[in-house]
Amino acid sequence: MLLHLKSSSSREMEKQEERGRKLLLVPCPFQGHINPMLQLASVLHSKGFSITIAHTQFDPPNPSAHPAFDFISIPDTFLEQQTSPENMIDLVLLLNAKCQEPFKKFLAQMINRQDPSHPQFACIIYDEVMYFSPAIANHFKLPSIMFRTSSATTFLVRAVIPKLHLQGCLPLPDSILQDPVPEHYPLRFKDLPVVKFGSEEQILRLMANLFNTERSSAIIFNTMDCLEQSSLAMIQHQKQLPIFRIGPMHKLAPNSTSSLLEEDTSCIAWLDKQAQNSVIYISLGSIASMDSKEVEEMAWGLANSKQPFLWVIRSSQKIASEWIESFTKDFKNSVGERGCIVRWAPQKKVLAHDAVGGFWTHCGWNSTLESICEGVPMICRPCYGDQNVTARYVSQVWKVGWQYENELKRGVIEKIVQRLMVEEEGKEMRKRARDLKHMVEASIDKDGPSRNSLNEFVEFITSS
Repeated sequence: MLLHLKSSSSREMEKQEERGRKLLLVPCPFQGHINPMLQLASVLHSKGFSITIAHTQFDPPNPSAHPAFDFISIPDTFLEQQTSPENMIDLVLLLNAKCQEPFKKFLAQMINRQDPSHPQFACIIYDEVMYFSPAIANHFKLPSIMFRTSSATTFLVRAVIPKLHLQGCLPLPDSILQDPVPEHYPLRFKDLPVVKFGSEEQILRLMANLFNTERSSAIIFNTMDCLEQSSLAMIQHQKQLPIFRIGPMHKLAPNSTSSLLEEDTSCIAWLDKQAQNSVIYISLGSIASMDSKEVEEMAWGLANSKQPFLWVIRSSQKIASEWIESFTKDFKNSVGERGCIVRWAPQKKVLAHDAVGGFWTHCGWNSTLESICEGVPMICRPCYGDQNVTARYVSQVWKVGWQYENELKRGVIEKIVQRLMVEEEGKEMRKRARDLKHMVEASIDKDGPSRNSLNEFVEFITSS
């Protein structure tokens, strides 16, 4: 009888241990969100966890790129729409409205049909944009953990926006745009992550949902203490729940790939022919874009700079197809083999290449982390939302880039590219970027803060 009791106890412990190793992840179906979520999944899988990805039918990930994961499609009626800043709020609100009930029914079916002896999920880890998830997790008595794919500082300063609404200061009047935001130096009011698209009611509703952590057991940030220690400390004080800073994800999971766009790897062979630190790389990410006039100014600014350049012009941009095909003869003659234009680049490989000495970026959080990790200084041209916050930190706090805030003009573009790539000021910027790179490397070393935070998170899940 004693032996039987011991055996039962042992089996129960094994079941509990197995249950603590099964995780359900809910990514947001946008390029800048799904990449870090699948990188997090890879990191956790390397720690012995079984991973299930619950994704929308809208812009689904490629399961063949992650054969070790289980993928389930949330049966939604989400309509295919072009992802652009103009309809981003509508997309997010629709995404949450359309997915909540189907996901709840689908999860109930999954749980009910499982063998009673088969372990259930230990928790649900959800992208903060998929804010319908905590209510469903709570319904099934599962812990839910929020994953933040943008900076901790953006999360912190977002709380300022509802206060401005109550003061009648939305939309922001021109008279305060350059003023500093109290308690959030060096941010100005113009740097706040205010989305200019959608109605004020929609914006505030979205902000309230994104900032709500009441049902979350913890928050994971794709960041590091060496970048955002003070912001993380303030969030920890405000939220009173566990905060895990596990970043940069792409370095912790270097073999994870999840691009929703086809990468043109031919540009690597072109980079191989260029001198060290000579190439300026230009990419505005997967959503932001330029109009035809801006593209023309950028083209001639790059041509006149006399610097080699690798330029991403997405095929989804309205001007791309006609414009690339109609390059003027003068422009082609001026640039020659000094320029390379692709629809989409393998960005991490590009930034890691010795030939790349500067990055013209929209300052999306993933792009910024990737640039910092390779010691590449930046020219920042944010488009909307959190990119403004990040650009300000790049230029004023970390001091590894300059921000271009005015209208795009070819003469100014020529000068700022030369300033970064060949002038003494740019060389000093490159040295600061390399120093920051070394700090990041120390953070992900065996006993570094990011590694320690990852280990603490694993302990947090398995002991819950």
